[in-house]
Amino acid sequence: MDACNITDNQTAVVRLSSLAGSVLLKQKNIEPIYQMSCRDRNRIALQSDILGAVALGINNILFVTGDHQSVGNHPHAKGVFDIDSIQLVSIAKSMRDKGIFQNGEPLKKPFFNLFIGAVCNPFATPYDYRVDRLEKKINAGADFIQTQSVFNIDHFQNFMDKVISRGLDKKVFILAGVTPMKSEKMMDRMKFHVPGVDIPDDVYNRLKNADDFQAESQIVSCETINSLKKMKGVHGIHITALFWESIIPSFLERCNFLPRP
Repeated sequence: MDACNITDNQTAVVRLSSLAGSVLLKQKNIEPIYQMSCRDRNRIALQSDILGAVALGINNILFVTGDHQSVGNHPHAKGVFDIDSIQLVSIAKSMRDKGIFQNGEPLKKPFFNLFIGAVCNPFATPYDYRVDRLEKKINAGADFIQTQSVFNIDHFQNFMDKVISRGLDKKVFILAGVTPMKSEKMMDRMKFHVPGVDIPDDVYNRLKNADDFQAESQIVSCETINSLKKMKGVHGIHITALFWESIIPSFLERCNFLPRP
């Protein structure tokens, strides 16, 4: 199945409501993944939005804690962070499976078709804690996981070996992130200034020295996808073409993803 992420004020910058964006995709018969951040709403509003999304036929929800407001375009805004993403995943699971709200009160009409998502960054320090945190999200109720963008295949393979050793790949669908980078400036920022992004020196130098950065970037990403396809425990690919959405159709064709089933 294919689906499109609708982010929730990512990088703490004001954008179109992720719920509204998901509805617009539904109207075009495109399956959305509605992202919900803990940064801007308390548990009352979050549970209300879960009910609203399901009522509107939006069944895939990805729960994130959210980037701190200080990094966005309203740095003096008051962050909520009433709960974190693991707690929200657990709340959503209880609403779905037990028919109860976070306070223990029953839903008037138990529901519903809900596919619960969470995120994972295998490249953030401390590395040894990454699989533990993933397991917490799975135990809380995550059905699928989207990972940080993979540039370092060896590191990601090591992470997946640990995931498989605990049998976690049998409990959740893991979608590995892939990001074709648009420019050298973007690559430099991701490598040197974005925590939790691991671009190995050989990949960095290969792209830095390429005659056509954008073409080589897509080739590198396709090679990454081919490696991920062969990797045990990986169930799908999560493509994030940051500020370069226009290349997605041609990129999918380049990587032999077209025609879609």
